Amino acid sequence: MSADQVIFGLHAVHSLLQHHSKLVIELQVAEQRSDARLAGIVSLAEVSGVTVRQVPRDELDKRANGARHQGVLALCRQSPSYHEKDLPFLLDSLETPPFLLILDGVTDPHNLGACLRSADAAGVHAIIAPKDKAAGINATVRKVACGAAEHVPFFQVTNLARNLRMLQERGVWLVGTAGEALSTVYQADLKGPLGLVMGSEGKGLRRLTREHCDLLINIPMYGSVSSLNVSVATGICLFEAVRQRQL
Repeated sequence: MSADQVIFGLHAVHSLLQHHSKLVIELQVAEQRSDARLAGIVSLAEVSGVTVRQVPRDELDKRANGARHQGVLALCRQSPSYHEKDLPFLLDSLETPPFLLILDGVTDPHNLGACLRSADAAGVHAIIAPKDKAAGINATVRKVACGAAEHVPFFQVTNLARNLRMLQERGVWLVGTAGEALSTVYQADLKGPLGLVMGSEGKGLRRLTREHCDLLINIPMYGSVSSLNVSVATGICLFEAVRQRQL
């Protein structure tokens, strides 16, 4: 059977069936697995007219490349993608000040998935990331994101600096994170049109990205470790912005 994508994991498959069931070619579930969560997914697939097939667990293991699939896997067509040229139109369509997450070279799919999940929970309008030397949306990202990959627009752009300038021209305040910054996330004004810029796992923000930020902030560290995982730092900064934007 021909399929453009394989999506696995209970949360990711359930969200896919809820919101994009027409993309699903076939749902495959592990033989001899029967529980309420899986039954709910199977029922949703059947209501949506999706073929459901029971297969040996080792077949699922093979299709998921050994990843933890939780006994369920969807074969599906390529999901609609967001193109760089569409970003201005998305900004124009917003009825509230833009709230954007910009990831400057996050390469680990698990980190990207966790960032997507936090972004969705925080109400972020879109995520922007470079095409080169950065993770894109794949099955692992979708599983870790627990359905957020089907909700948050994800733009991969060829020139991040050019898009940062475009955002600034549209009045978006770009706030980047850096350990040596003088202001903390709690001192910064994160209300209004905002683009939160997070660096890569190892090197942080690239020089050109840093130069395009209107403000650099840090997360105060009081223990023995000097830095946080990028997905953890992203969650902290996003929800400080959420707190301020609700005042």
